[in-house]
Amino acid sequence: MSTNDKPTVLIVGAGLGGLMLGALLEKQSVPYTIFERAATIKPLGKLYCPGALTAIKITDAYYKTGGSALSVGPVLLPIFEQLGIYDEFVSIAKFSTQLNAFNESLKPHRPHDYTPLKELAGYGQYIVARPILHELFLKQIPPHKIHFGHRVLNITEEDNKAIIHLSNNQTFEGDIVVGADGAYSAVRQRMYEKLKAKGELPKSDEEDLPFSCTCLVGQTKVLDPKEYPIVKEPHAQFYVVLGEDKPYTWITFTTAQNTLCFMVIHHLSKTTSKGALEQRFRNNENSEWGAHPAQTMCDETRDFRIPARVGMKTMGDIYDLTPKDLISKVMLEEKVFKTWHSGRSVLLGDACHKLNPSGGHGAVTAIHDAIALANLLYALPSNTTSEINKIFQDYQQERYPAVMESYNNIGQVGEVSTTSRIFEGP
Repeated sequence: MSTNDKPTVLIVGAGLGGLMLGALLEKQSVPYTIFERAATIKPLGKLYCPGALTAIKITDAYYKTGGSALSVGPVLLPIFEQLGIYDEFVSIAKFSTQLNAFNESLKPHRPHDYTPLKELAGYGQYIVARPILHELFLKQIPPHKIHFGHRVLNITEEDNKAIIHLSNNQTFEGDIVVGADGAYSAVRQRMYEKLKAKGELPKSDEEDLPFSCTCLVGQTKVLDPKEYPIVKEPHAQFYVVLGEDKPYTWITFTTAQNTLCFMVIHHLSKTTSKGALEQRFRNNENSEWGAHPAQTMCDETRDFRIPARVGMKTMGDIYDLTPKDLISKVMLEEKVFKTWHSGRSVLLGDACHKLNPSGGHGAVTAIHDAIALANLLYALPSNTTSEINKIFQDYQQERYPAVMESYNNIGQVGEVSTTSRIFEGP
């Protein structure tokens, strides 16, 4: 394919997966545009971390990406190096050497040692605040190629082109539409409506996204290392407490920005769905999913004890150091859809497989989707519908087995974690 024949890609969603795809297409001069329904990303302040190449702005990306952190290691770092962002990533992340787990009484389990990774794979393991990683990815996208406040209403195909119709009455035309717009993807919904009308949608794809956990996530303000020495430790301090009498798991980890990220996972007694919760809320004014769900969960979990090395006694101490608007309560949906593409539209990340983040695979899997899809787009021989469908099939065939392996492994982890045996040795 000549340079002029490269496909024009319309990416819906500016999360980690959508931005990574944009960055990869930018590298190879493949034309693309990103559409994000959030109206803006406004600076909320800056964090300075030792050794950082630049000050990192903390923005409204928190509301999209969550205020917690994720672990990034050898499976992604070579790609960061190829993109030219490896050094900056290392400057904003914190090297991780081990995970320390405890039971509810704070008796330690055997730690997980990550130190062999560097020797075996050439790259180590890092903890990075998710909003900070989002900022790094966003910097790879020229501002004129991303449009905020653009909500997709419909997608049509005419004359071998895909057209997205937006809520502001604008339309944009391209060769391919990529739905990277999350668990409740508008691109997936439009695609599935058309397939269902033709009787071509698998029954399982019509069902609601189920979940059996809810999660409180957040990140403290910048902490004074003199008052909280844990944040000045050269390696990330990663602690997990597994409830015994409580159906909870609570997790803390330090970042390169001298903050403390946290997750509190509530393991529900039965699987439910967003639709079921909304119906329950309509029927019950006292539903926990009212105006202040995050604050309610904070109140319920304030007394949960944390390891002494954190420098605080309970989760409540951490909540008191966290701006309230940077704490969120979210549902941890779990589902792998069978249908990932139709016509000139294709899905990636949470839009086609929502993995429980307790396994640490959700964001990383979305980024891998973007890498696989970008490689296939680079090699697309022509922009015909048949060739596009072929690479979409190749994409799903490549990624589906890996996604299912992660999904099944996370399911096993979830079952074990509720019995507090996940980190015990043989």
